[in-house]
Amino acid sequence: MTDHLSNAILNALADGELSADQLASASQHLAACPSCTSNALYQSLLKSATAKAGQRYTPPPDLTVRLARAASREDSRLQAPGFRSVPGPTSPGRFGFRSLGWAVAAVFLLAAAGLILLQHGSQRAELASAERAALVTEVFDQHVANLAGNLPPQVVSSDRHTVKPWFQGKIPFSFNLPQGLPSDTTLDGANLTYLHNEPVAQLLYSIGKHRVSIFLRQKSGATETDELATERSGFHVMDFSTNDLEGVAISDVDPARLAGLVSAVRNAQMSDQK
Repeated sequence: MTDHLSNAILNALADGELSADQLASASQHLAACPSCTSNALYQSLLKSATAKAGQRYTPPPDLTVRLARAASREDSRLQAPGFRSVPGPTSPGRFGFRSLGWAVAAVFLLAAAGLILLQHGSQRAELASAERAALVTEVFDQHVANLAGNLPPQVVSSDRHTVKPWFQGKIPFSFNLPQGLPSDTTLDGANLTYLHNEPVAQLLYSIGKHRVSIFLRQKSGATETDELATERSGFHVMDFSTNDLEGVAISDVDPARLAGLVSAVRNAQMSDQK
């Protein structure tokens, strides 16, 4: 499937703004397109996370009133008859009062800035969590669809020198395949597929009788992240990254054996092998 729902349609779907005809058409498309289903879920999670984060750090109800009163008192004092901007020698307390007013205002400003920073940090964490949840859903859907359909890979080969060149010109990045694999592990082939509407390489392995999908995509950032693991309906999901690539592996095999294959694929990206 090459045609996908536009971002405008996905946003309107998350906001509940589609007409009846548009909703029926979108639902029919989502039933047959795992990629758009994942994107629709991501938009919904993003909307929910943003709404929750925006309500989490709300200033106290009387903060605005107190700031307004403090500003009003300071303004009245500055406009009072006989006010001198430079205090004379007989009025040492006037300068101290003004300094106290500025100090209070500074405290309020720092507190507000702290709330903003906390809110932004929370939003980033919520968005990252929502994005990873959508990614897990998408790789899960594609892996299960492959198992259910029992379709052969687009390139069928256990030779890494056949699988890797097949992707040339199909994806905007390059990757390596490990020379040696863990015990009872074989390379079955690979598919060209999409995650978040971006082309990725889906490497297909077998560990014993268990099937494994490892998705490789171009990295969006330059910082290497720690390996994360989760479980979805009996399937183990592990994601990892290198300097240039991000990878996600999924299988129902024992997590330790899946981790061994993930380590081999990740280490291959750091070698100079061709």
